[in-house]
Amino acid sequence: MDVGLLFDLRNPDQWHRPWADHYARTLEFCEEADRRGAGGLWFTEHHRFEDGYLPQPLTFAAAVAARTRHARIGTSVVLPALHHPVDIAEQAAIVDLLSGGRLELGLGAGYRVPEYTLFDAEFGHRFARTEERIAEILRLWRERGISPLPIQDPPPVWGGFYGPRGARLAGRLGIGLLHISRERFDQYREGLIEGGHDPRSARVSDLLPILLSRDPEAAWHRIGPHLVHQVNSYRQGALQGTAFDGPPPLTIEDLRDPDAGDRRGLLDILTPEDAAVRIKELTAGLPVKHLIFWASIAGMPDDLVAENLELVTGQLPRLLP
Repeated sequence: MDVGLLFDLRNPDQWHRPWADHYARTLEFCEEADRRGAGGLWFTEHHRFEDGYLPQPLTFAAAVAARTRHARIGTSVVLPALHHPVDIAEQAAIVDLLSGGRLELGLGAGYRVPEYTLFDAEFGHRFARTEERIAEILRLWRERGISPLPIQDPPPVWGGFYGPRGARLAGRLGIGLLHISRERFDQYREGLIEGGHDPRSARVSDLLPILLSRDPEAAWHRIGPHLVHQVNSYRQGALQGTAFDGPPPLTIEDLRDPDAGDRRGLLDILTPEDAAVRIKELTAGLPVKHLIFWASIAGMPDDLVAENLELVTGQLPRLLP
């Protein structure tokens, strides 16, 4: 089980820095994480977010591959229903070559109507298209349908699914499940068996809703506004293009309420010791490969990003099994 970081490269107007500077600084953080022993550096895909959420993770992953030496380089996730499978298979192969065989390819169906509209894709058919294209990517590698091929034969592929349908889909395809949940794990194993795969091949990973700090109370006062921006943009973005009204915006007080009825998208700021206790409870008995932490939240100050990075790559791994 390794520990890594996810970068989404949001750059909100309230804390905006020039885009070239923002990308350059993120590359520097990736290099620093690699030097400190991060197990993985992960990148994700979204479109039409006003804060410039990273739209092309494999492109950025290629830059990171060229500037790092040790960390796995992952996507969490690319949306194959928006892209031609040959494009993904070829781009992923290039990242694997540039990195010396360090790619972890996470793929998912997404949940935002505006993204499917942008690519003239059918939102209602996203799970069927996702399954078809994952299978096609694997076939292209297996049957040497592209050139050059990746170093890994094949690179590990993950399904970023949170519901029962997706968990079974990942199992049928024989790929990893990019979600840690005991209930979903049972459904994932059922899918493995249904697809004719050895259930002992099951593997899970996940992005955890945790930031690390030596002083969480002090960090809340500085990170809170950034987290409010991130959570509200996710909540509103999920309903864009639908018949539903957006939910009322949450405040810092809402985010800190442990009794909040719906904690989806919420995040806790913890010491490494408290995070380790929670992680051990979450992962006990499960075949966990990668734990992924947020590297930054919506343009939060560099010194807090650096502290989080240092604790994720340094103190936390020593506290885990």
